[in-house]
Amino acid sequence: MNHIHPIFDKILQREDKEAQLKQHSIVIWMVGLSGSGKSTLAKALEKDLYERGFLTTLLDGDNLRTGINNNLGFTEADRTENIRRAAETSKLFAACGIITICSLISPTEEIRSMSKNIIGEKDYFELFIHTPIEVCEQRDVKGLYKKARAGEIKNFTGIDSPFEHPTHPSLEVRTDLHSLEDCLQQILTAILPKISY
Repeated sequence: MNHIHPIFDKILQREDKEAQLKQHSIVIWMVGLSGSGKSTLAKALEKDLYERGFLTTLLDGDNLRTGINNNLGFTEADRTENIRRAAETSKLFAACGIITICSLISPTEEIRSMSKNIIGEKDYFELFIHTPIEVCEQRDVKGLYKKARAGEIKNFTGIDSPFEHPTHPSLEVRTDLHSLEDCLQQILTAILPKISY
């Protein structure tokens, strides 16, 4: 590593970018089972913030796997690397003053802790989309639970791969108990004070 010479101290700083954008950046790390409503809420949140004049980016797990993470599978090591890359990418966006919405299953406390450490505790807002697996399986919007139950998909989170509920999320919303609009409002109430300049 002796040939690496970072220039972090010589480039425009995050505060410069936030002042230009008139917003404070944050990483909203949305976790939950497949079918919990992460992507739906992420899209609704992005649209709402855009309409309020905020600059955002949305990193969705499936989108990332078609590009930067397209060489990764679903082994434990690959899942960890998938999340590590997403966290490092999010950190770069936050440094540019951009509000970053991440929609990733992030199944274990260890993986979420790694993400939080990479991004930084101050910038990491963990949003748990808490929806019981029975409800997710009933929705099965992508048909993945059916395939996992039939043995066509291995290492599927919640079926034959664990999902650990976050112990101390910044916010928890229940898409099985509340409407999309109600869940979105809960999120906005929590994050608008953090991102407003």
